[in-house]
Amino acid sequence: MRALPVGDSALLVEVTSGEEAQALHAELLRRRSEGTLTVREIVPAARTVLLDGLADPVRWASELTTTDLPPVPPRAREVVELPVRYAGPDLADVAAHWGVSEQEVARIHASAEYRVAFCGFAPGFGYLTGLPPLYDVPRRATPRTAVPAGSVALAGPYTGVYPRSSPGGWQLIGTTDTVLWDHTRVPAALLSPGTRVRFVPVGAA
Repeated sequence: MRALPVGDSALLVEVTSGEEAQALHAELLRRRSEGTLTVREIVPAARTVLLDGLADPVRWASELTTTDLPPVPPRAREVVELPVRYAGPDLADVAAHWGVSEQEVARIHASAEYRVAFCGFAPGFGYLTGLPPLYDVPRRATPRTAVPAGSVALAGPYTGVYPRSSPGGWQLIGTTDTVLWDHTRVPAALLSPGTRVRFVPVGAA
């Protein structure tokens, strides 16, 4: 673990894996909740966690780099279920990459429970972990100029759902009608770091 100062009141903590980043994020949230950490914002990413608004970043840099992280605790909140039509344009390519049928891709994907590791790319877009490493898939060689909102997609070790139409190079295996980002909702994002997610097949598109 390495802690790097960012300006006068922020700290970027680098770790070696996504699992360690999730554990660090959970531990920092716990400390903030119990009042032993005063910070304006805690932002997890793939292998980093940013703490912004620290009164004494030097002290926290020393403390965090000598901390043994506990395992990621289970979330108390309920699982978010996303109904999915597994009929995406890249479903056949993913099936070929995995060496299974298209129906088996849907079964494998829907059988896992996911956790939002971090958010980014677009408002409401969560990077979900949960599939075993053997199901990692590469991004498309040529990204699409427009991916429809609600597209359920795979790239590397992650599953994601496009909250709005945007360019993208992930492998599209299905669609959901669930709204991931709604500025009139509190909170606006349906998915946040730590949220548990399951995908529920609802038939063909």
